Amino acid sequence: MANVVVIGAGVGGMSAAARLAKAGHAVTIYEASDRTGGKCRTKWLGDYAFDVGPSLLTLPAVYRDLFLKTGKRIEHILNLESVDPAFEYNFADGMAITFPNLSLKGICDSIESKLGKEAGDQWHNLMQRAEHMWDVSRGPFVESELKSIRSLIAKKGFLSDLRVISPLTSLRSLTSKYTTNPYLKKIIDRYATYSGSDPRKVPAVLLTIAFVESSFGAWHIKGGIGQLSVALEARCRELGVKFELNSPVTSITHEGSRATGVVVNDAKIAADFVVANADAELVYNKLLLKDLKVVSKERKKLASSTKSLAGFSLLLGLDNSKLAGEIPKLKHHNIYFPEDYDAEFDDIFSRKIPVDDPTIYICAPHDPTMVKGENKEAWFVLVNAPRHEPGNGWDWSKGSSLYAAKIIAKLDALGLRVSERLDVMEFQTPMDLENSVGAPGGSIYGTSSNGAKSAFLRASNTSPLKNLYCVGGSAHPGGGLPLVGISAELVAEAIGPK
Repeated sequence: MANVVVIGAGVGGMSAAARLAKAGHAVTIYEASDRTGGKCRTKWLGDYAFDVGPSLLTLPAVYRDLFLKTGKRIEHILNLESVDPAFEYNFADGMAITFPNLSLKGICDSIESKLGKEAGDQWHNLMQRAEHMWDVSRGPFVESELKSIRSLIAKKGFLSDLRVISPLTSLRSLTSKYTTNPYLKKIIDRYATYSGSDPRKVPAVLLTIAFVESSFGAWHIKGGIGQLSVALEARCRELGVKFELNSPVTSITHEGSRATGVVVNDAKIAADFVVANADAELVYNKLLLKDLKVVSKERKKLASSTKSLAGFSLLLGLDNSKLAGEIPKLKHHNIYFPEDYDAEFDDIFSRKIPVDDPTIYICAPHDPTMVKGENKEAWFVLVNAPRHEPGNGWDWSKGSSLYAAKIIAKLDALGLRVSERLDVMEFQTPMDLENSVGAPGGSIYGTSSNGAKSAFLRASNTSPLKNLYCVGGSAHPGGGLPLVGISAELVAEAIGPK
């Protein structure tokens, strides 16, 4: 039996801990805050509950596998509900396109009904390419550790796979080969933001996200996506995992090129393995000695990568009994595009300023367990934002309340009548995210996927410092609940059973 220390009780840390405990190891999680879940949690404000991190679950099979292999079926613990329709996309000129869930034909029919048969056929062709990309990239890029470019070149069929993936082609450029329709192009562009990236720079392979979403579905967990964190904590405790909350790890100890444990509240904790579910930038630049040469390559990778975009979110509790007349009816997931989408990415990545006219995402769950009382709605509103970088970018300690008011004014201008029925409101800036979960600059996904080499610049699961492993959204294979769950599986497999 190995003694494993996990730094951080986020979804990645708890998923790895559960698998390792089931494999026979003694696992202790040290969490800096007073709660588990990291970014993934459901927060109550008065009569309203909000998913303040992930508000959508895709590829639920990742967590079905996790719970099944650690002792119990997920359906016996969580109530997974298909979200239908999956999304409604709204455009500045009034066009609205609804995507049904789990139906490529339904999506194509919906597009055709609004944009014509040619547009529907173009989407179908895009998804065929996306499926082909998924088939060839799933194994080497997602479900296994990404060691090096050399290891991929040695893989059988590498050249043909390379043509499918088109690593030197951006998502925007690939889309343009299939369609010139401005509505479809904006929808595809948005998938770049799933990894905190710019569609003009992100590799074309991110088109696979669109295929995964339509083929494996958009899912909600009754009571909020944060219930996944609650269930993971319970599963860990059932398997004997120990939790130490309010216990920030200040450093990782080592002897030569081997990790030996951590320091918590000035106390040295010995460990056979250390699993870091903290942002990779913090792990390598704050928790390890600066002169530790064995990790210099990882530090260089992180330094040369573009950090992901951040987010500015609002939690809006709406009381419809205050509203006279027609009540706007939203789908579960709603996107409101601006007229100029490129300006959003210029503001975030180049000018490093809050977006003047941002794309607005609204999660308005049709879940009665997330409100108390009649005629109430809990909206999670998110806009993409620049990182918190005082002195070198935007300082989110200033003017945030004015920006929140600006977003609410835009929601009103869209005809959503928010101000008239607003009961409770709270906002979170990138600075708040940095302070609450240790995400440097408030970057949601650690590093972005901007550039052809981005996948190789992300922190590896197996650190060059022996017995140290990285898990979570800032490590391979990336951010988002499915990839974080896969990351945990890769780490558990690398450590192996007792």
